Amino acid sequence: MGQEAPQRGTLEAVDEELFAEERLWRDDDADNHTGWWCVRTDPFPCPADGCTFVAEVMTAAHLVLVWQERDDPNLLWHANRAKQVGRNPRVVSYERDYGPSASYYAWEAAGRPVHGIKNERPVSS
Repeated sequence: MGQEAPQRGTLEAVDEELFAEERLWRDDDADNHTGWWCVRTDPFPCPADGCTFVAEVMTAAHLVLVWQERDDPNLLWHANRAKQVGRNPRVVSYERDYGPSASYYAWEAAGRPVHGIKNERPVSS
Protein backbone atom coordinates (compact mmCIF):
# COMPACT_ATOMS: atom_id res chain seq x y z
CA MET A 1 0.00 0.00 0.00
CA GLY A 2 1.64 3.27 -1.14
CA GLN A 3 1.53 6.52 0.72
CA GLU A 4 -0.38 9.38 -0.85
CA ALA A 5 1.62 12.48 -1.74
CA PRO A 6 0.82 15.56 0.36
CA GLN A 7 -1.76 17.80 -1.27
CA ARG A 8 -2.93 21.33 -0.72
CA GLY A 9 -6.05 21.73 1.33
CA THR A 10 -8.28 24.39 2.74
CA LEU A 11 -8.88 25.62 6.25
CA GLU A 12 -12.41 26.05 7.48
CA ALA A 13 -13.04 28.20 10.55
CA VAL A 14 -15.40 26.29 12.80
CA ASP A 15 -15.14 28.57 15.82
CA GLU A 16 -15.74 32.21 14.88
CA GLU A 17 -14.73 33.17 18.43
CA LEU A 18 -11.12 32.49 17.40
CA PHE A 19 -11.29 35.56 15.18
CA ALA A 20 -12.78 37.92 17.75
CA GLU A 21 -10.83 41.10 18.40
CA GLU A 22 -8.19 40.59 21.08
CA ARG A 23 -8.28 42.92 24.08
CA LEU A 24 -5.63 44.19 26.42
CA TRP A 25 -4.91 41.53 29.02
CA ARG A 26 -5.52 42.70 32.57
CA ASP A 27 -5.06 41.08 35.93
CA ASP A 28 -8.59 40.75 37.32
CA ASP A 29 -7.27 41.12 40.87
CA ALA A 30 -5.18 44.23 40.14
CA ASP A 31 -7.33 46.67 42.10
CA ASN A 32 -4.50 47.76 44.34
CA HIS A 33 -1.02 46.28 44.42
CA THR A 34 0.38 49.26 46.34
CA GLY A 35 2.98 47.96 48.77
CA TRP A 36 3.70 44.83 46.73
CA TRP A 37 7.18 44.49 45.22
CA CYS A 38 8.45 45.04 41.70
CA VAL A 39 11.76 45.32 39.89
CA ARG A 40 12.71 48.85 38.85
CA THR A 41 15.30 49.04 36.07
CA ASP A 42 17.01 51.44 33.72
CA PRO A 43 14.58 52.36 30.91
CA PHE A 44 14.19 49.68 28.23
CA PRO A 45 11.97 49.49 25.14
CA CYS A 46 9.29 46.92 24.45
CA PRO A 47 10.86 44.26 22.21
CA ALA A 48 7.82 44.05 19.90
CA ASP A 49 8.46 45.36 16.39
CA GLY A 50 7.30 48.96 16.02
CA CYS A 51 6.16 49.36 19.64
CA THR A 52 7.21 52.64 21.27
CA PHE A 53 6.44 51.59 24.88
CA VAL A 54 9.41 52.17 27.23
CA ALA A 55 9.41 50.64 30.71
CA GLU A 56 11.34 51.58 33.84
CA VAL A 57 10.06 48.59 35.79
CA MET A 58 9.87 44.93 34.80
CA THR A 59 6.70 44.46 32.77
CA ALA A 60 4.76 41.87 30.84
CA ALA A 61 1.92 42.79 28.49
CA HIS A 62 2.84 46.41 29.36
CA LEU A 63 1.80 45.81 32.97
CA VAL A 64 4.16 46.13 35.94
CA LEU A 65 4.79 42.65 37.36
CA VAL A 66 4.38 42.61 41.14
CA TRP A 67 5.01 40.10 43.90
CA GLN A 68 3.59 40.07 47.45
CA GLU A 69 6.88 39.08 49.07
CA ARG A 70 10.17 40.93 48.59
CA ASP A 71 12.10 37.67 48.76
CA ASP A 72 9.86 35.70 46.38
CA PRO A 73 12.18 33.33 44.45
CA ASN A 74 10.62 34.34 41.10
CA LEU A 75 11.09 38.05 41.83
CA LEU A 76 14.74 37.42 42.72
CA TRP A 77 15.25 35.27 39.60
CA HIS A 78 13.84 38.00 37.34
CA ALA A 79 15.88 40.71 39.09
CA ASN A 80 19.00 38.61 38.57
CA ARG A 81 18.12 38.11 34.90
CA ALA A 82 17.71 41.89 34.50
CA LYS A 83 21.15 42.32 36.10
CA GLN A 84 22.68 39.83 33.65
CA VAL A 85 21.46 41.89 30.68
CA GLY A 86 22.65 45.19 32.18
CA ARG A 87 19.35 46.78 33.24
CA ASN A 88 20.51 47.83 36.75
CA PRO A 89 17.62 46.22 38.70
CA ARG A 90 16.39 47.37 42.11
CA VAL A 91 13.62 45.68 44.10
CA VAL A 92 11.25 48.46 45.17
CA SER A 93 7.77 48.83 46.60
CA TYR A 94 5.21 49.18 43.79
CA GLU A 95 3.41 52.53 43.45
CA ARG A 96 0.44 53.25 41.18
CA ASP A 97 2.48 55.99 39.49
CA TYR A 98 4.55 53.23 37.87
CA GLY A 99 1.52 52.27 35.76
CA PRO A 100 -1.03 49.42 35.72
CA SER A 101 0.11 46.27 37.50
CA ALA A 102 -0.39 42.52 37.37
CA SER A 103 0.47 39.85 39.87
CA TYR A 104 3.31 37.72 38.52
CA TYR A 105 1.33 34.57 39.30
CA ALA A 106 -1.83 35.86 37.58
CA TRP A 107 0.35 36.66 34.54
CA GLU A 108 1.72 33.10 34.56
CA ALA A 109 -1.81 31.66 34.90
CA ALA A 110 -2.92 33.77 31.90
CA GLY A 111 -0.34 32.07 29.70
CA ARG A 112 2.43 34.67 30.11
CA PRO A 113 1.26 37.23 27.52
CA VAL A 114 4.21 39.41 26.52
CA HIS A 115 2.68 42.33 24.66
CA GLY A 116 -0.20 44.58 25.65
CA ILE A 117 -2.42 44.24 22.63
CA LYS A 118 -2.38 41.08 20.56
CA ASN A 119 -2.82 41.24 16.78
CA GLU A 120 -2.40 45.01 16.62
CA ARG A 121 -0.21 44.55 13.55
CA PRO A 122 0.71 41.65 11.30
CA VAL A 123 3.34 39.25 12.54
CA SER A 124 6.51 39.63 10.49
CA SER A 125 8.27 36.53 9.26
